[in-house]
Amino acid sequence: MAPPPPGEPTAEKQAVTPPVPPTAPGRDHKWGFGAFLFVFAVFLLSAVVINALMGLGGPDSIDSVAVILVGTIVPTALATLAALVVTWVRGNGPVVDLRLSYNRADLRSGVKFGLLGLVCTTVAAAIWSRIVGEHDATSSLGRLVDNQTMPVAAAVILFVYVWLVGPVFEEIIYRGLLWGALERLKWGRWAVFGLTTAIFAVSHLEPLRTSLLLVIGIPIGLARLYTERLGASVVAHQVNNFLPALVSLLISLGVMHS
Repeated sequence: MAPPPPGEPTAEKQAVTPPVPPTAPGRDHKWGFGAFLFVFAVFLLSAVVINALMGLGGPDSIDSVAVILVGTIVPTALATLAALVVTWVRGNGPVVDLRLSYNRADLRSGVKFGLLGLVCTTVAAAIWSRIVGEHDATSSLGRLVDNQTMPVAAAVILFVYVWLVGPVFEEIIYRGLLWGALERLKWGRWAVFGLTTAIFAVSHLEPLRTSLLLVIGIPIGLARLYTERLGASVVAHQVNNFLPALVSLLISLGVMHS
């Protein structure tokens, strides 16, 4: 029996050589900054429509409670859905394109950055309140629930959204879709961090609180930057939102006043 040609594996080696796994989908995608502009337009348009409807009910009516929930949740939810559709239609899906993950490493890193952010945010909020006054330092959500007693179920829904669900939505949009769009433009990682943090602050459309939102966004962005995964920034955002969500819950239940 003739020996195999040079460079060709023997029958024994061929038998034990494991099959080559299929190539995983690449990080390249067909969406860019235009996708973020489209998603943000979805957010703005839905917010404008809901805010127009918000003026139809009185501040103490049942309808006003429903509008608070819808106005807080629906615009960001629709924008998030649009972002996910973009990755499914024009890319590899959110797990690959947005580096969407949620594991123990993300949890540990997110809690560390979130606690750091919570300290920084608390200090910055106290300083900011002294500079601009308590009323002007209040967030738009705080003004919505101020002196607005809500049913327990509605108050709990708002609390869970602000604490756990809202951060997932916002991270998908800003440190997922926007971050990936800027990476595709070949921006440096620190430039991407800086611009996403600035846009995150400005896009809340609260001019007086923009500088405070910048402080809030820095540790969340650092979680995304250092881990290169969206899960860590989601956890950091959730940790940072816990106290504001708790305050909103207590105000909406009439336990405390802003």
